[in-house]
Amino acid sequence: MYSTCIFCHGDLGRNEAIEEFPVGRRLAFDGAKGRLWVVCRRCERWNLSPLETRWEAIEACERAFESTRMRVASDNIGLAKLKEGLELVRVGDPVRQEFAAWRYGDQFGRRRRRAALVTGAVGAVAGGVVVGGTIAGFAMGGIFPGLFQGAQAWYRDRVLLRLRDEHGDPIRIQRKHLYTSRLVPGPDASGWDLRVDHIPGWDKWGKTRKRKNRRHTMIVHGSEAIGLAGQLMAHANRSGGARKAIRAAVERIEEAGHPEAFLPRAARRAISDFSGSGKADLPPKKVENLMKPLPGTLAGLKVDMRLAIEMATHEQAEREALEGELKELEARWREAEEIARIADNLLLPESVDSFIADERSRTD
Repeated sequence: MYSTCIFCHGDLGRNEAIEEFPVGRRLAFDGAKGRLWVVCRRCERWNLSPLETRWEAIEACERAFESTRMRVASDNIGLAKLKEGLELVRVGDPVRQEFAAWRYGDQFGRRRRRAALVTGAVGAVAGGVVVGGTIAGFAMGGIFPGLFQGAQAWYRDRVLLRLRDEHGDPIRIQRKHLYTSRLVPGPDASGWDLRVDHIPGWDKWGKTRKRKNRRHTMIVHGSEAIGLAGQLMAHANRSGGARKAIRAAVERIEEAGHPEAFLPRAARRAISDFSGSGKADLPPKKVENLMKPLPGTLAGLKVDMRLAIEMATHEQAEREALEGELKELEARWREAEEIARIADNLLLPESVDSFIADERSRTD
């Protein structure tokens, strides 16, 4: 069995996921025509495997592809990435896409346990401060509220992300901006956008300090909105979720049929909650000093809705990344398919091709 590319002579690598064919880090297969290729990661050319090594490996690739959560497909070609790192390219009819929600249960559960530990530790420290201060005879009635308010201010002003806006200018998104930022319906009825509050500049120092610390708003669209919403929702869901909330989040997405279809629904729900709260026209000073998130905002939605939005944005971001590779793969496949057809027919007389064509037309 070869281990180097026949085009550029580069090393094809090895995998542990397909025992029947341990060569390569990206395998392409066509179960209908019985073809198996190793795609060179150096030159991206498709190396056709020998006939005698294909059949069991193709079956193993098919099983692995169908059992893999992260996959995308066009009309002719599909791409899946296994946990082991092997990439599978499936040629032929697309496999039905499914939303695999099982992987989010552990993730949100770990966050919930971590948040409970942090809350317990903070509570113990605060209790020790109160008791210690009382024993020492301090006037905690004046000191403790001040400490509490200072801690709250620090928490709300904590910078979550440092980014650049659509003009390339640096901005800061603080935790308090989760209290007012939200998903909004896009110009297209089936789309959605992200309305994000932020502060210009990456720090608060300089001659223009007051201007820099003034709240601004921007609307983010498309793939940028997907990526940013996923990051912000991870902060909004810092406390994770209980099993009941996770199940409810999964049901919301499954009810919509697909994560991509769920997000416009979530945007319409968010704008409805926000508009109906009666707090949409708060003066800037009150907005700046909010202690709780407004209804319908990223941090103000119900727990199951917040979890569902994070799930859906992560799923869509991963699928878009994979779909970007499909276009190149499809072009490479058409070239490789022509070579494979010639190679596989070198040892066969023309009568065999005619027989196969007649049999297919008869069954059709």
